[in-house]
Order: sequence, then structure tokens, then C-alpha cells
Amino acid sequence: MKKLLASGKSVEEAIQSGLSQLGVEKDRVNVTVLEQPSKGLFGLIGARDAKVELTLQPDGIEEAIDFLREVAAAMELSVSVERIDESEAVRINLTGNDLGILIGRRGQTLDSLQYLANIVANRHSSRHLRIVLDAEQFRERRRQTLEALSDRMATRVVRSRKEIVLEPMTSHERKIIHAWLQTHPDVRTYSQGDEPNRRIVIAPK
Repeated sequence: MKKLLASGKSVEEAIQSGLSQLGVEKDRVNVTVLEQPSKGLFGLIGARDAKVELTLQPDGIEEAIDFLREVAAAMELSVSVERIDESEAVRINLTGNDLGILIGRRGQTLDSLQYLANIVANRHSSRHLRIVLDAEQFRERRRQTLEALSDRMATRVVRSRKEIVLEPMTSHERKIIHAWLQTHPDVRTYSQGDEPNRRIVIAPK
């Protein structure tokens, strides 16, 4: 953990000086007062400033971002990281060249990295954090692909009046299809099987 020594005419002034140097708010540090200020004899001789030590507490999201950068560097990939703080999660977008290896087949590698990033973030946080990891807008493109697939399969079910079992998908992808077809007037969806081979079934109503 990063530590910084700071001084000032008062303890509070010393703390504010340290916070300015670190560029953080007070809730990100632990403060240890090393020396109280002293006016000295007649306010002149032996006067001492207050001295404090600020210990910077790790930020879970920043730790997760550092982890992702290390993974990318180990794979010899150059990535840019964008952090978007939302109400229910922190979205981290990775951009760069040749990120297909980070995404993996149908996003499986990206899902694994997201899982690990969440572990890292919550290991360094006193409150629960949720990270949604994306690379080159893969998740948005995958969502559109799954919605289009849902429409095609629903049309086939309506025509044949027979249910269709889709390939195994992650829980996140299954949620997209369930949500997309939940208001469809002629089909219903449900899941069957065990992870990691759990599948969606589209059936006529």
C-alpha cells in the first residue's frame, strides 16, 4: 500500500496537503498522526509543523484494471481501458488491436476474465463490487446476434409447432433470449440441463 508523509501548520492542514498530493478524497486513506504541531517558545524557538502519514487504501476497481492490463501485457496485447461507473455495476471497456484472443469463442475467455476481475476487485474492497467487462463492444454485438437468433428460431417454432433446443449458453446469454421472447405471443422459453451444458428450449404456447 502506498504511504505518504505530509506536514502542515495543523494536523488538518497536513492531511489536506497529503490528500492533494495523492489526488484522492479522505475516505481513501488511513491517517496516522506522527507529530502534533508546536508553537515553540514565544511562538518562535522550536516551532514544529504537524506531521502525518497517509496510507492509501486500494481501490478495488483500479486493482481489477491493473490486473487486466497485466493479463493483456502477458499476452503481448496493447489495450486502452475505459471505466464507466453505473448505478448497479462498473463497466470496463477494453479497446485495441487483435483482441479476439481476449474475447475467445463466443466470449468464453472474456467471461472468464470478467469473473477473475470481479474476484480481484472484491478482494480489495469493503463493499461488494460488480464489474461488467467488454472488449471492442463484443457484448453489444453478441446481444444483437442472440436477439436475431431468437426471432429466427421463434418463427421456426411457430411454423412447425415443434420446440427447438438451442446450443449450450452462459446464464447471461440465456437471460438475453428469455427477456427477448418473454412477450412473444406464440412461443415460450425455458432452460434445461446442467451447467455448463444448460440450454434454452423455445416451445410453442
